[in-house]
Amino acid sequence: MTTINAHQLSRLIDKTINHMGSEYTEPLHGIRLDVDAKYLYAVASDRYTIAVARYQLRYDDRQQEPWARTIPAAYLRAIREWLQQMAGAGLVTISAVEERLVFTGPQSELSIAVSTGLEFPDWRGILRAQVEQAVDSSDMFPALNAGFLSRFNNGSLVRIRMLGDEKPVLIFAEDFIGAQMPTSRAGLYPTAKEDFPGAHRSWLWTLAAGCKDASLDGAAYEEDRPLYEVTTDIRETGEGLLRSVLRSTADLSETDYDTQKDLWNAQIHIGVANWMAFRYLDALHNVDPHVAQGIVNEVAGELEAGELGEYAWDTAEKAGFDPQKWHDDYEAHLKKRAEPAAAKADSAA
Repeated sequence: MTTINAHQLSRLIDKTINHMGSEYTEPLHGIRLDVDAKYLYAVASDRYTIAVARYQLRYDDRQQEPWARTIPAAYLRAIREWLQQMAGAGLVTISAVEERLVFTGPQSELSIAVSTGLEFPDWRGILRAQVEQAVDSSDMFPALNAGFLSRFNNGSLVRIRMLGDEKPVLIFAEDFIGAQMPTSRAGLYPTAKEDFPGAHRSWLWTLAAGCKDASLDGAAYEEDRPLYEVTTDIRETGEGLLRSVLRSTADLSETDYDTQKDLWNAQIHIGVANWMAFRYLDALHNVDPHVAQGIVNEVAGELEAGELGEYAWDTAEKAGFDPQKWHDDYEAHLKKRAEPAAAKADSAA
């Protein structure tokens, strides 16, 4: 069992929840509670970021066997609401019991199902490798206000340049340059000035247990999205369109026109439509990236709703076209195409 007060447990969750993997990466879709002989850790990663928050255990809890369980994302809201109902100083005992995690408070208990078969990455090893590389590179260790970093989220990739402890951090993006001042220059006062060697020493005990070759690149953490799922990331959207074009052209070369005419035509239409969509999206992004991102977001929502026929019909009417005539013409085309086959069947009978 591990004991922590409600306020500290809430802080562990809040510090890591934004780094969880998506629902399509089940091993990472939640927050990992990891207990060793000294600390309780909360760990989360979406393969692009990784976050670890820790709480030093009381002396009585340091005699237990290490354990680790991942809290599924679906339960995190219930846990936060349960914690909010008690005073921050109220003690919570966490017990790992087979396929469950049991949270026991002063007046109530919360039990959730967990899967012990999901493989979580070796987060100690992943961070150990990065930290040890940093030890040999530079002593620069500026203190930045994390709240200011979100202001540079303009939907594009950014590059940073560290100038020194008491100098700004430069931030570059496409057609953008910015800087963030260290806390000593921003009217903020950190509790203590800490150098990188000191921070490294404070985590040596934890990270030493990780493997030096640990990685988040394993196939076990690949996202398993449904075929219809569409991303709202504009670069991933473009990548998906190009991949579809290449896939359809490859499939086309393996399709026999004489025996699979409908499939052959479908591959042609898929390739052409996705190539046109990519070219239009690329042009729009070059003209106005914000408008392009807005369109990608809207389309993602429409595809998720799944009512494309209704959307297309309404849009055609608003544009002054006659979708009913399109429908009637297509039905007539299908009827005409079916007539020779029907006549042939009648003559054979």
